[in-house]
Amino acid sequence: MTQTILITGGAGFIGANFVKQLLAENQRLVVLDKLTYAGNPETLSLLGLQAPHQFIQGDIGDRPLVQSLLAKHQPTAIVNFAAETHVDRSIDSPAPFIQTNILGTFNLLEATRHYWRQLPEAQHHSFRFLHISTDEVFGSLEPHDPPFCETTPYAPNSPYSASKASSDHLVRAYFHTYDLPTLITNCSNNYGPFQFPEKLIPLVILNALEGQPLPIYGDGQNIRDWLYVEDHCRGIHQVLVQGIPGETYNIGGNAERTNLWLVQQICTILDELCPGSPQVPHANLIQFVHDRPGHDRRYAIDFSKIERTLGWHPQESIASGLRKTVQWYIDHRDWCQAVASDKYQRERLGLQV
Repeated sequence: MTQTILITGGAGFIGANFVKQLLAENQRLVVLDKLTYAGNPETLSLLGLQAPHQFIQGDIGDRPLVQSLLAKHQPTAIVNFAAETHVDRSIDSPAPFIQTNILGTFNLLEATRHYWRQLPEAQHHSFRFLHISTDEVFGSLEPHDPPFCETTPYAPNSPYSASKASSDHLVRAYFHTYDLPTLITNCSNNYGPFQFPEKLIPLVILNALEGQPLPIYGDGQNIRDWLYVEDHCRGIHQVLVQGIPGETYNIGGNAERTNLWLVQQICTILDELCPGSPQVPHANLIQFVHDRPGHDRRYAIDFSKIERTLGWHPQESIASGLRKTVQWYIDHRDWCQAVASDKYQRERLGLQV
């Protein structure tokens, strides 16, 4: 029998890439997305999402809607990507992050708990609720600190990371209090196709192609562990299928790099792929800008648990993943223009990861 998976936030960056991977599986997908600025039906259309799969525009915080979807489609699993995710936006306006990431997750959990309790015994035991989170909940690392592992204490430093930490705690609590079979994944910085163009990598690519400044916060020495989104989605799928309820799994890219190195590497790739561009060398467009408040210095992920227990490891290196990503944005300028509103275009120079 074909199983149904409810994917919340499936029109966003990581969610859409996960939908893309699962379209090849013998499963029916129900995608729920609020379609805020970062979620776009253009993405799902490009992926070819069509019957028997279904898309519903809606909010995970709308409990009656979620309850009706669960009753109608009877999913065997829920994968929750739905979240507000941009740190700069959380500093400017934290309220949407509290509303979606905390209250939205709570309402989704409550609807799921009541649905799961009435399932027949076989489905009751096989059901899974997988919550997608971030390494930012762990705070900031010093240069020689060991990478974050699953037992690292939470120490969020932005409204965004604090709201995601809260949602993680709720998911954990629903496992320990109600036995709801939940799983949590915490990932490092993702990059790849379909990322909204305010994030660092697509922002740099698109600004460079247009001859616009490439803004880098502070001294450019902030370090992130970069994870190619398709590798991340493979890890999510393995956790969904093989993970042990109640467990948390870190998913990382084994690619710690400074922001300055990353931007310089993108410029080098663009120089190679667009040798006739009047912007060559693109690195001349780099500009250092005032650092943002509470900017974490370093993130790094220890993914040895998922590698040891589930056999997952990243397949893309930072070199191969970046080249694929730059080429994708060069080839999909129409998509970038379609998802970027006029307001976003006016704001673009001031936004980063």
